[in-house]
Amino acid sequence: MRRLRIGLLGGSFNPAHAGHLHISKLALQRLGLDYVWWLVSPQNPLKPVEGMAPLFERLRAAHEVARAHPRVRVSAIEARLGTRYTVDTLAALRRHFPATSFVWLMGADNLAQVVRWRQWSRIFHLTAIAVFARGSYVMRALAGKAARRFRRFRVTPGRARRMASKAPPAWAFLPTPLHTASATAIRAKGKKKGRAFNDRGSRRT
Repeated sequence: MRRLRIGLLGGSFNPAHAGHLHISKLALQRLGLDYVWWLVSPQNPLKPVEGMAPLFERLRAAHEVARAHPRVRVSAIEARLGTRYTVDTLAALRRHFPATSFVWLMGADNLAQVVRWRQWSRIFHLTAIAVFARGSYVMRALAGKAARRFRRFRVTPGRARRMASKAPPAWAFLPTPLHTASATAIRAKGKKKGRAFNDRGSRRT
């Protein structure tokens, strides 16, 4: 019986947007996955608490975006597992789902700064990794410390469809079409609308 193949897209999802769905669809197509799980983090250790929406709000928004695709599932499993760091989450998932093959999904921006993550090199040994192009980060990511250290384990895009069956370390960079959506930009737009609404309300009083 074939092992279930799951792509893992972790993050704050503050908020979830079309860019997350774009990467998920590409992962399903290019990596031959059965599903993509969005792992909505209770709190990203590298991001400030200020400005972070409550977990239930981020989950609700993620469900709204993900319902456009039946093979994208939203999960708060990190909250249930009690894990904060990617390395701990991956280790726990391997223990809880021994018959499932996982592929960690990340943008080139995360590959560029993955060396800041706890036990980052162990992450490469826990699961296969697929890296998706993201704007100006590509060159910096591919020339960075992580890419250089694991360069001999890099898989060509043409063989990426078998990523889920490869024993780690194994990673691939996929030069896929870009999506312009940004959670930071969405939050900034929301703040701007809020200020405009408050200004209009003040003028009425």
